[in-house]
Amino acid sequence: MSLPVAFVSVILIWSTTPLAIKWSALGAGFSFAVLARMAISVLLCATLLVVLRIRPPLHRRAMHSYVASGTSMWATMVLAYWSSQYVSSGMISVLFGLSPLITSLGAMLWLKEEAVTANKLAGMLLGLTGLVLVFRGGLGLGEGAALGVFALFMAVVCQSLGLVWIKKVGDDSPPLATTFGALIVALPLFFAAWWLSDGNLPAALPDRAAEAIVYLGVFGSVLGFMLYYYMIKHMDTGRIALITLITPVLALLLGHGLNDEAVLPQVWFGTACILLGLGLHRWGAQWPVVGGKKPGKSN
Repeated sequence: MSLPVAFVSVILIWSTTPLAIKWSALGAGFSFAVLARMAISVLLCATLLVVLRIRPPLHRRAMHSYVASGTSMWATMVLAYWSSQYVSSGMISVLFGLSPLITSLGAMLWLKEEAVTANKLAGMLLGLTGLVLVFRGGLGLGEGAALGVFALFMAVVCQSLGLVWIKKVGDDSPPLATTFGALIVALPLFFAAWWLSDGNLPAALPDRAAEAIVYLGVFGSVLGFMLYYYMIKHMDTGRIALITLITPVLALLLGHGLNDEAVLPQVWFGTACILLGLGLHRWGAQWPVVGGKKPGKSN
């Protein structure tokens, strides 16, 4: 596949995933929706492994990676799906835009692989400012929205620290095998969450919810991951980072246009701060500084 096609495909998948999460839970319940999505993903992954003749490794490092990926996936998805009952799809995407900043902070503290530079610190502070503004905007979006925003933020933390954990493990198994192993670990946990929350099968699943669940199981969980790993292998990280700057804005517009979601001014301002923080964190060292100087140059 050409890299531009993969790049645009990931943007479209990530931009539409938050809205699909909200639609999938309508008439089905959040716990059943995420369980059904992951069950579809497991079946599709297993089929692809057979067709492509890929055998998931079972050595200690691979098993550790499956546990790290599966548990972080479970915590992230359960919190994100639960919060979708109270927050807009656009807000889901905006807060997940914070994940590169939180991942970087976790890597600094846990892996000791990144230096704390002025631009990285400024980017994190801008991201934190954006989070506060988004949270304030959430207060005006109805009952339970503030708690939903908090749960959503915890989902982002779980995902980000999960990525640091996976990187610390350092397994080099095929991405599809890692995805399958993570799903095998996570699926029983999703079943337990569904059983403990209500354990009821929906009497009649609305067409929109069924279509959203299938879309997320095929595109959101499997194809999206495969394309993302493909880009990591063949594209520089600077271009990949652009995805996190584009998807929140698209998700806000899609939620407003297709789901009549209110977007308060605080949320727009918070989004701008988060995106600027991401840009400063990722490319700040290359930006001109006051007086026309550039980093690394002297008078």
